[in-house]
Amino acid sequence: MTPEPTGTPTPRTRSRRWRGPLIAAAALGLAATGALVAMPSANAATFNMQGWATQGGGTSGGGSASAVTVTTASALISNMQASGSRVIRVSGTISISGMQKVAANKTIIGVGSGATITGGGLNVASVSNVIIRNINFRNWGDDAINVQYSTRVWIDHNSFSNGSDGAVDIKRASDYVTVSWNRFFSHDKSMLLGHSDSNGGEDRGKLRVTYNNNYFDGSNQRHPRVRFGNPVHVFNNYYRNVGSYGVASTCEAGVLVEGNYFENVKDPFHRGEGSSPAGSLVARNNHFVNSGSGQQGGSVRSIPYSYQMDSASSVKASVQSGAGTGKI
Repeated sequence: MTPEPTGTPTPRTRSRRWRGPLIAAAALGLAATGALVAMPSANAATFNMQGWATQGGGTSGGGSASAVTVTTASALISNMQASGSRVIRVSGTISISGMQKVAANKTIIGVGSGATITGGGLNVASVSNVIIRNINFRNWGDDAINVQYSTRVWIDHNSFSNGSDGAVDIKRASDYVTVSWNRFFSHDKSMLLGHSDSNGGEDRGKLRVTYNNNYFDGSNQRHPRVRFGNPVHVFNNYYRNVGSYGVASTCEAGVLVEGNYFENVKDPFHRGEGSSPAGSLVARNNHFVNSGSGQQGGSVRSIPYSYQMDSASSVKASVQSGAGTGKI
């Protein structure tokens, strides 16, 4: 088989403060699984947007709109729900209740390392082109971020802890999403991709998400738990002291688990979960320290974009130094 061509690398807009070992893994067909995977570019990881959020026209959020700084719940909600492009700077701690709607073409970005949304969550529903960065989400009652019927979303450099249900749940035919450089700690259910085994009619051909350079710091499960999305790309994440499991592929999903660092994780990845049938999972070039070897099988569709990544053995250092709030 002839490998599909890679996409065009995303241009750098910010230089990194560190550089891990450079890798250049050739594109290859995995004969045992039938998977064909695109080639990562020969560069160290980057804070730039990567993965699925760069596809389908790309994700720019509020773009070059003049920024407005908000310090109260009423100001945050009114600006999030306004029409047109907005860049919304969150300053200090803002307490909200329930799930508050985010309109299309919005960038919501925290100021410094202390910007916090507590008590409720952000509902990215039936919209496109949304960016959420550099915010501490704490003590939410439902989800911290819910994405449904939405496309072109980038969730980056946030921290999540002590919530009720999902930290970042993506479902109901959402597509072209990247979840990158976030930290999850003191929390159970981190990330669901696809909410129901019976929703294949909406979800097949959708739910294409990239999870890269996230720090799962003692969180318990769903890192992510995947239904139907194919290909879903999980690369260069650091899993530390995970209680239940890392990645689960179910219900026709195809998940590439690549170049991750697993430390003290008995079950790094597997196929099937609960009553959900097994999906496909291909694992390559991961690094294991006091961890299980994982379960893989089946085939995964090819990755359509090029991407920058570190070798797995250097991911612990790079993610610990770069993930979470206050780093951009």
